Amino acid sequence: MRTLRWTLLAILVLLGIGWLVQRARQPGVDPGSALVLRLEGELVDAPDAPPIARLLGVQRRSLLSVLSELRKAQRDERLAHVVLEIGDLEIGWAKAQELRDAIQDLREAGRHPVALLGVAGFGANLEYYVASAAEQVYLQPGSGPPLIGLAEEHMFLGGVWERYDIAVAVGKAGKYKGAAEQLTGHEMSAPYREQAASLLDSIDTQFVSGIAEARGLSAQDVRRALALASSRPETLKALALVDGESSRDELIETLGAPPVVEGDDYAAIDAASVGFDPVATFALVYASGTVVQGEGQATRTGQPVAAADTVAKALETAAEDDSVQAIVLRIDSPGGGSFPSETIWRAVRAARAHKPVVASFSDYAASGGYYLGSAADAVVAQPGTITGSIGVFAVRPSFGAFLARFGVATETMERAPHAELNLATPPLSADTEEWLEREVGRVYELFLDRVGEGRGLEVPQVDVVAQGRVWTGEQAVEHGLVDRLGGLRAAVRVAKQRAGIDEDADVGLAVYPPPRPLAEQIAESLRLSAVHAARSALPFDAGHWPDAGGRVSAWFGAVAEGGALLLPPVWIEIR
Repeated sequence: MRTLRWTLLAILVLLGIGWLVQRARQPGVDPGSALVLRLEGELVDAPDAPPIARLLGVQRRSLLSVLSELRKAQRDERLAHVVLEIGDLEIGWAKAQELRDAIQDLREAGRHPVALLGVAGFGANLEYYVASAAEQVYLQPGSGPPLIGLAEEHMFLGGVWERYDIAVAVGKAGKYKGAAEQLTGHEMSAPYREQAASLLDSIDTQFVSGIAEARGLSAQDVRRALALASSRPETLKALALVDGESSRDELIETLGAPPVVEGDDYAAIDAASVGFDPVATFALVYASGTVVQGEGQATRTGQPVAAADTVAKALETAAEDDSVQAIVLRIDSPGGGSFPSETIWRAVRAARAHKPVVASFSDYAASGGYYLGSAADAVVAQPGTITGSIGVFAVRPSFGAFLARFGVATETMERAPHAELNLATPPLSADTEEWLEREVGRVYELFLDRVGEGRGLEVPQVDVVAQGRVWTGEQAVEHGLVDRLGGLRAAVRVAKQRAGIDEDADVGLAVYPPPRPLAEQIAESLRLSAVHAARSALPFDAGHWPDAGGRVSAWFGAVAEGGALLLPPVWIEIR
């Protein structure tokens, strides 16, 4: 058995060396070439999958790696065109806007980006939104209707617990704290409906106006096209939404048959060869996934997790590193536990004493995710970022009646008035429910205080825009929760200003914590490969569940940990 393990390890090491050697060979790029990049799948705010995992078939890509390739192409004067093959994207609206910003930069640099859109199923609203930023948009033959309009769906689980005689006690602070309603309710309350409609309206306006501006149309033109929801390329061309139907080979011929550079090959191009000359180094610290206690960077299924000790240590190390001039805290988190959120908040405040810290919000920076970001010197978010949700709730189910259905009898003994809170079977007494409500209120007051301190606001000012209310980034700017709109590049520009570096100067981003030892990477690679194989064997596409990106499973994981929770309603999928 030991011989087999060492043989497998040797094979993996050799494969890794071969991959590194291949990457070290820079391909030639002829003047007038067309770069072909594939944009599809999940793009995470976390490091790429380890090289060995990629050799084993795991294709987890970081958003940063994609943006870096687009940024490199923007500078490469040998490229006459950048062809973007866009498939099903498992990302949110903020990441979509990040990609659109990068495509717009390609246009301004004269790289003539062209989008080739091909997705299955009915409706590719987000994918078309990304594609529309290109100079031209073509549909691949057989692709479904790209535009059918946005909708959202909300699930309420109260009836499930009632059916099985499971009583659930909830304490919450904030009338908009919809996570508690989704877990225990049956329908939208008036505040919940107000919030949900506001979010949908905000994203929908950004969606329509973005397409209209990119395609030279009016908002009314786009809405008429949405009402028609046609999949006919000739109809969409007449509506000025696409420039035609084309396969990849036909599109290359249309562009004048330039030399083609594949994206995988272009990744080996050294950024320095196209003019990147960093004058400083910024630390990039990820806080992605549910905020939990302890150490780690990913769940057992490979999804990123914001483990408080790991994130705090990364911030401390970056703050003490004299080679680092500023810190960018990249947050893509729906929140989590109150205690780990406080741990990271304190680490951000401590890092600020040494050098500038700028928070960059991705798809989600809500509740606990907003908590830790509020401690930064400045906060930057995309218009479509889901943020805010400054509120708290706690959940305590009672399984006694449910277990009795199966003949399970339970007896309990307590030695203090509220000790029953730690038991699983008895319902809470009225006194303990009142105590739970008070404790949740205490955590909410701390949350308000932390946001007020970080944002320079009085607690009553924070409370007005808190109450668990979820905002888009665009709305959050209006309410003083975010300083400016933009993506990761905008956050880096803000960090340059605060570090006294010229805005046009290049800076390098060093990910903290650094890569783990090779043995740990190999172990993770094998685990990720097994998870990847299991997902591939499913008879459905798990990426299109509301759990895309692991948000729902992570949400329930945080609930299972107990204590006060800082989480938004995660079943908000605007598609």
